[in-house]
Amino acid sequence: MYTREQAFRIASALMRSGEHPHPRGIESLPPAFTIALSREAGSGGLFIAREVGRRLNWPVYDDELLTELSRQLRVDVHSVEAVDERPRGWLLECLESFASRATVSEANYFRALVRIILTLGARGHCIVVGRGATCILPAETTLRVRVVAPRASRVALIARERGCDQEQAARFVDSTDLERSKFLKGHFHQDLTDPLGYDLILNSSRFSVEESSEMVIEGLRRMQARHATRESAHEHEPERRPVASASVG
Repeated sequence: MYTREQAFRIASALMRSGEHPHPRGIESLPPAFTIALSREAGSGGLFIAREVGRRLNWPVYDDELLTELSRQLRVDVHSVEAVDERPRGWLLECLESFASRATVSEANYFRALVRIILTLGARGHCIVVGRGATCILPAETTLRVRVVAPRASRVALIARERGCDQEQAARFVDSTDLERSKFLKGHFHQDLTDPLGYDLILNSSRFSVEESSEMVIEGLRRMQARHATRESAHEHEPERRPVASASVG
């Protein structure tokens, strides 16, 4: 199982390997699949991502993305955390407030984020949590998962995790969902709640982390098998030769 430190080292090595998000010389290799997981605040999506990563022995990228972003942008990680998955107006405000500490722009932040996710997707065999990964990564080789749950259960989970009261937890859930929705709308022009943007939507209040993880892995296996079948059929497809037209005299 990959630790967070190992995941960060992989991301850093990939980013240092070159400017191109897609490695050269991989045209003949089978495509590498990735899981992009979107989640409602307090739905336990990260728990599911970690369990899937443990079972597949795949690294999971959540806060690890922020560490790599801070390295690339040459700012402290707290600066990146403050703007993570925030709408563009909020992002611009925060970046301006950091100007005295480091030179960074909204465009640089977003460009670096997209480049990291594309690079990880080109390598494959990893799980990317949030940050618009469901929009950035190619649908053909990405299982796009959305984890949801009733608001009451999400508020209860946040209250337990953060050690706060129900009112504070409710504010956190509502504001986080709103910020993530505006982030996706502002940068990708996508509705976060549109079910057509995902391949699998899980209600985590109905299934355990283990059960949810099994469904995600099953969805991945089926997607990989379908792709392999199509590729095999394409390889064995007889070559079609042009039919010569006969002239009528």
